[in-house]
Amino acid sequence: MISAHAELASTPLLAPKESAALAAAGLVTAEDVLQWFPKRHEDRRRFDAFPMQQGAHPVCLRGTVVDASLRHFGPGRKFYEAVVMDGSGGLFGSGKVTCRWFNMPFIQKLIASGHEVVLYGKVKEAGGRLVIDHPEFEIIRDDEGPSIHVERIVPIYRNVSGIAQRRLREIVHLLLLQVDPATLDWCHEVAPGSSRAEDFRKVHFPESLEESTHSKRRFALEEFFSLQLNVVWRRARHDDYPGRVQGVRTTLLKRFYESLPFDLTGAQKRSIKEIIADLRSPRAMNRLLQGDVGSGKTFVAMASMLLAVDSGSQAALMAPTQILAEQHFLTFKRWLEPLGVRITLLTAAREESTHLPLDGEAQMVIGTHALLHDRVAFQDLGLVVIDEQHKFGVSQRGRLIDQGVMPDVLVMTATPIPRTLTLTIYGDLDVSILDEKPAGRAKIVTALRTAAKQSDINKFVKAQLDEGRQAYFVYPLVEESETLKAESVMEAFPKWQKRLPGREVGLLHGKIPPEEKERVMQRFREGEIAALVSTTVIEVGVDVPNASVMILHHAERFGLAQLHQLRGRIGRGGHKGYCILLTDGKSPEAMEKLKVLEQTSDGFEIAEADLRLRGPGDVLGTMQSGASELRFVEFLSDIALIREARALADQVLAEDPKLDSVHSRLAPLVQPGQETELRRD
Repeated sequence: MISAHAELASTPLLAPKESAALAAAGLVTAEDVLQWFPKRHEDRRRFDAFPMQQGAHPVCLRGTVVDASLRHFGPGRKFYEAVVMDGSGGLFGSGKVTCRWFNMPFIQKLIASGHEVVLYGKVKEAGGRLVIDHPEFEIIRDDEGPSIHVERIVPIYRNVSGIAQRRLREIVHLLLLQVDPATLDWCHEVAPGSSRAEDFRKVHFPESLEESTHSKRRFALEEFFSLQLNVVWRRARHDDYPGRVQGVRTTLLKRFYESLPFDLTGAQKRSIKEIIADLRSPRAMNRLLQGDVGSGKTFVAMASMLLAVDSGSQAALMAPTQILAEQHFLTFKRWLEPLGVRITLLTAAREESTHLPLDGEAQMVIGTHALLHDRVAFQDLGLVVIDEQHKFGVSQRGRLIDQGVMPDVLVMTATPIPRTLTLTIYGDLDVSILDEKPAGRAKIVTALRTAAKQSDINKFVKAQLDEGRQAYFVYPLVEESETLKAESVMEAFPKWQKRLPGREVGLLHGKIPPEEKERVMQRFREGEIAALVSTTVIEVGVDVPNASVMILHHAERFGLAQLHQLRGRIGRGGHKGYCILLTDGKSPEAMEKLKVLEQTSDGFEIAEADLRLRGPGDVLGTMQSGASELRFVEFLSDIALIREARALADQVLAEDPKLDSVHSRLAPLVQPGQETELRRD
């Protein structure tokens, strides 16, 4: 037997080429390979029936290749086609499905007439036939007897370059037999009474799918425990350093309240009180302000920054985009310039101040990533506000924080996050939630349309513009694409100019220079531009109160959270808003997703639906780096598991706060690169 920690290249179990291919994928030791868990299983004790029509979900079929050929489409472009039939027959004879691989000529060397194959993929209709494009496939050998490849529940792995799926399965099975179970222990026992070696076997080659899920949960608990240990460790290290006492003086805050022509919501007042308590504590604030679209986070940020300024320190606000930074700068100038606050805008493309006739450094600095660089010389940075935190990594946040002497930190996000992800990603932060809409927010009517006539849309938009409103037309692409069948802003822009004669139509997308973007947005804000054809650059922070119409073309190509963010750009000025979701209606999954937006405007409900429909992996992909690398994202909706992992982490650090005693084996799990580098004065 071999040790789980043995390097495969030093064992006689594999050919040198196989060891090298595994090592290139980061699989060096035997345990590395056993940790390469299946992405799914196929129950090859029984297969799906050959379909009679296209379906929304993938199917697993077993059949025989009866015809295979290389075909052409367009100049110099080829695809390989294989017709697979179900040999078992049926009421109407054998089923048949056509498999196609585009621009993959090597496939013809792998699959040919006469091969018995297992296929996995989604069936669609094309040219009157049922086809599967680019299916996963495996050839079943004629001499297949008792085997790990058929007549059982079979693991399917993510590809490793240089090793076929079938051979990878054989390697895993071999290692399960050859690795000494005693060497498969982990640095902390999260599942007492359970054999880790046996759980490895059940994850890869289970007797039932339930058995695999149950054992996989054990490894998910290990991963989440490691993640929560880092979260609790970061929080403890943050609390070790003394902060500064701020927020005692509230003169500017009171003047700010008195200047507002409206009353703050109860949620805003509650959040500001929580922030004041943090600022007055000698422990540095580390708080997340989570609020739905239009819940008034900006005013909470202003109040927080005024408290810092009143305490004699500087405050910085970092936004993820040039447009949003400039939007914040204009908003802050409007409300705070009358209070005598010195504000500076600093982005990579622009630098501007309020030019008030006052001496001294800027009291508030608003910018983008430019704030991370050395040319920003803060005299005394006391508060850092980071907008849309999920667009920044932890290390970037640390660089900005490190420019102050343990400044207080307020992180804001307009992306409602399901509670399990909040516990996982932001577990080291205190959380304030804005769950009320400010007065004056108009109702937004959302309508899903699958075959809307362009003439009807034109008529509706013109009627709204005639009433003095403005409109957004949002498209997923900047330019025409050969691979995606979706209209782009460059194609749509001249069409809307023709459809809306006598009105100015603007164009906005990410490839436009920053100065031009701001010029377009300024003219749109001032009403000179009646309608704006745009990509998703308007998703976050853009505030044009008079805009009441948004038409989202190819809405199925946007995520739920993104659609909700975009919808939040309208209805901000008291006028009734209209959001129209246009889609071709061909995808049942897309229709289910879009109907969620029709039914609710609650961002937290939408976030939970997004998690359920897309899965945590895709949702995490839009959030901060690190979390999206989790292997067991499907368990992120298991709040009991996450709480169990957090309780284990809390218990460990309560018993051994520095991880240098009874739990010293866990010290390597705490990743220094994830900590904020904190400095004492």
